[in-house]
Amino acid sequence: MIMLRNGLEKTERFNIVSKDEGVPLVAFSLKDSSSHTGFEISDMLRRYGWIVPAYTMTPNAQHITVLLVVIREDFSRTLAERLVINIEKVMRELYELPSRVIHKISLGEEKSEADGDNLMVTVKKSDMEKQRKIINGWKKFVSDRKTTNGIC
Repeated sequence: MIMLRNGLEKTERFNIVSKDEGVPLVAFSLKDSSSHTGFEISDMLRRYGWIVPAYTMTPNAQHITVLLVVIREDFSRTLAERLVINIEKVMRELYELPSRVIHKISLGEEKSEADGDNLMVTVKKSDMEKQRKIINGWKKFVSDRKTTNGIC
């Protein structure tokens, strides 16, 4: 547990929010969550075989996402070191991606006003349209990356 806490603190990207004593777990949050979220970190860690759930805090602090690692008896120093290395890899990968692509793409309502009439038209997009827009945004991003890196 100490190895994991120290490793996370050394990255200087996380705040440790759990106490040193009591329950065998390490809870931590991103210091700067303006570009990426704890949910993205949790999702990307699954590729390395780690299940590190992310939770939002209570209503007064719901802008904070906490990642939680429960320490079992067989959680060795080697496993802690490997987890920290994988978290660092995920952080490097995340910062190469565009920040919060989902939030950059319009997912909400489109509004338009007619001049003088004060007429407001609201068009809600279906879930399928939202998903298509996200997928197309990612496809464009990957395509642009391939052409700028000379892959295609």
